[in-house]
Amino acid sequence: MIGRLTGLLISKQPPEILIDVQGVGYEVQMPMTCLYELPDIGEPVTVITHFVVREDAQLLYGFNTFAERGLFRQLIKAQGVGPKLALTIMSGMTAQQFVNAVSHDDVSSLIKLPGVGRKTAERLVVEMRDRLQNWTSATPATDAAPVDFGDLQPTVVASSPRDDATGALMALGYKPAQAEKAVATAMKANSDASSEELIRAALKTM
Repeated sequence: MIGRLTGLLISKQPPEILIDVQGVGYEVQMPMTCLYELPDIGEPVTVITHFVVREDAQLLYGFNTFAERGLFRQLIKAQGVGPKLALTIMSGMTAQQFVNAVSHDDVSSLIKLPGVGRKTAERLVVEMRDRLQNWTSATPATDAAPVDFGDLQPTVVASSPRDDATGALMALGYKPAQAEKAVATAMKANSDASSEELIRAALKTM
């Protein structure tokens, strides 16, 4: 089980990042709410991880805190919620916002997320209420001694913020037309925005 990674942040292709750990590159999928908090490319980074093994793939999901990973693990235990939908839910709202929605029976906020219909939202509220009674947010469990990566330099693949943002939204479950429209709207407000800024703005318009 891979529970934590510390290394050099090589690339961000939302919702996936690549971390170089002593010469080994790990692809990690992260909720957008967690990815927003990462340092710049080329900087040291530590993420808390959850490892999923399937017949056709081995996948790593990353988070900034143990509490966020704990919420992810509770979500994937819920009926009809797999890792992909859990990632989408945690991309559309922070962990604390989700907990608040559940505690206040706020079904309307949940059904705004792609892949979450009314029945799924109502089931989530019922199933997660007891599981999250003792849930508390936490500061990032990433304090560690600085890591010296020597002359290792990140390889950055050039791509446009617009394409990155559109691709990220599609990966989260939004239809291409929805993603393109939301990103276009975000770009009208700020044409010089980074891909992460576009994603954040686009999600708010969904």
